[in-house]
Amino acid sequence: MRKTALQGFRMDTKLLRKPVVEKMRRDRINSSIEQLKLLLEKEFQRHQPNSKLEKADILEMTVSYLKQQSQLQMKTAGSFHKSSQFDFREGYSRCLQEAFHFLSLHKVRTETQTKLLSHFQKSQSAAPEAAFSPGSPSPPKQASPKDAGTLWRPW
Repeated sequence: MRKTALQGFRMDTKLLRKPVVEKMRRDRINSSIEQLKLLLEKEFQRHQPNSKLEKADILEMTVSYLKQQSQLQMKTAGSFHKSSQFDFREGYSRCLQEAFHFLSLHKVRTETQTKLLSHFQKSQSAAPEAAFSPGSPSPPKQASPKDAGTLWRPW
């Protein structure tokens, strides 16, 4: 096969463009490394205060810093999850106590009040660990058999 003038022109164009494209790529890399250096300047000063950083140093320290941040974030997220569970349990317990208190204020009981109180007592005894956490107020005491005629009060 013979090369045509057009094919030869395309090859020459590709050969001429390659160094330009490569320079643009290197410039982008260098620019990004410089931005990392500026973003993490304080961190770099802590580890190597009076040294000129090479590109490899900047990249290594950036990776190290990001790993530290990731671990810190995971620890924080774990403690937040535990804290939110505790807060939920404590809030549920408080809400249950308030509902008991409110429903117990009236001397005359409607059927709805009686059913709600019964439901709360059943749900409380069915899953006490869900309603009460170790740091929250203790669960309300159940009525003794001799007080069966009186309504249990949480206070």
